[in-house]
Amino acid sequence: MIHRFNQIGLACLESQWAGGRPRLLSPDDEDFVVATATTRPVKLGQPFTRWSLRKLAAYLRRVHGRVIRIGREALRCLLARRGVTFQRTKTWKESSDPDRDAKLDRIEEVLDRFPQRVFAFDEFGPLGIRPTASAGWAAQGHPQRLPATYRRTHGVRYFHGCYSVGDDRLWGVNRRRKGTVNTLAALKSIRTARPDGASIYVILDNLSAHQGETIRHWARKNRVELCFTPTYASWANPIEAHFGPLRQFTIANSHHRNHTAQTRALHAYLRWRNANARHPDVLAAQRRERARVRSEKGIRWGGRPAHAM
Repeated sequence: MIHRFNQIGLACLESQWAGGRPRLLSPDDEDFVVATATTRPVKLGQPFTRWSLRKLAAYLRRVHGRVIRIGREALRCLLARRGVTFQRTKTWKESSDPDRDAKLDRIEEVLDRFPQRVFAFDEFGPLGIRPTASAGWAAQGHPQRLPATYRRTHGVRYFHGCYSVGDDRLWGVNRRRKGTVNTLAALKSIRTARPDGASIYVILDNLSAHQGETIRHWARKNRVELCFTPTYASWANPIEAHFGPLRQFTIANSHHRNHTAQTRALHAYLRWRNANARHPDVLAAQRRERARVRSEKGIRWGGRPAHAM
């Protein structure tokens, strides 16, 4: 390199070094490998539902009309370089509710126009008493230990949760079972949270305990509009997004002695969460941004294109 610098100066740093074994796979071969890896094996006449690196490499060596010799490690690197990774299969469920669009549109309307008067309600459970494994920080090679034996002698509980969309506040109580009486008690606590007598909107699912005549009569009398989510569309209920953290930070990695200790842990988390709730101005800015994005992209509630309605 010094001699070349003396001969041609800084141009020696731009040398194009050559050497090594020639490429065994052409760009067309690489495209074929990627296309094969992303195709279900049964469509190619193979008797299994997914590829492993070994099975994929073996198939590529004997595919009709083309022979691609590649090792498992080279195959793994090729797929990673082309953005193909091993992922879990995801599922979806379409709502069969005949009033699906009307219900979703009403939920979207009240969330956009009256966020300070919108609440959400749902049950979370069943909550049993048993050691629940999860993950946590610990010294390497010394994970936390939980017993694997237990007796189901405590029954189950259901957390009846209420969520204020405008205030980003979550509260609720544990009950032995679901039912009209417990649902009505939760709705009354929601009505108490807005004591000025103004109309409020409660988003909840279609459980039979949520739509009895007793509850409907009370709602009409107390200026409460029940906004039911469509069947198989629980994602439209804002409280569902908060049940995941609730399970992750109070149930997972726990070993509660009884339901009293479990309830105490739930309420302690709720106090911490509400003390760290997002500021109303931040919530309003997030709602405006979501509305702007939906308007620009022509997307309605749940990611539905407006032109598809």
